[in-house]
Amino acid sequence: VQLQAFGGGLVQAGGSLRLSCEASGRTVRTNWMAWFRQAPGKEGEFVAAINWSSSSTSYADSVKGRFTISRDNAKNTVYLQMNSLKPEDTAGYYCASGTFFGDYGYWGQGTQVTVSS
Repeated sequence: VQLQAFGGGLVQAGGSLRLSCEASGRTVRTNWMAWFRQAPGKEGEFVAAINWSSSSTSYADSVKGRFTISRDNAKNTVYLQMNSLKPEDTAGYYCASGTFFGDYGYWGQGTQVTVSS
């Protein structure tokens, strides 16, 4: 599975961005798709995940109510709608996929999100 993330950029605090991650290859291994992020000097952290049917989602407490994960299986794409962005959301955002929740064997390159105060 190859994952390609798009949509990062520079936005002011309170603004919105939508990230996209397109999967190609053996997309049967994209039952679960997730977003993680890593800020400079910090450990990577889980952001959100969604299962194949979109019947189950999971969010980090820090983004609940502000971020929404969704997917379009016809396009093999997962999205992360980010609203009410804060400077602390600044990070490289990475998409990942796997068969089981929490077990992501495939990772894409990051897309940078920078939130100015």
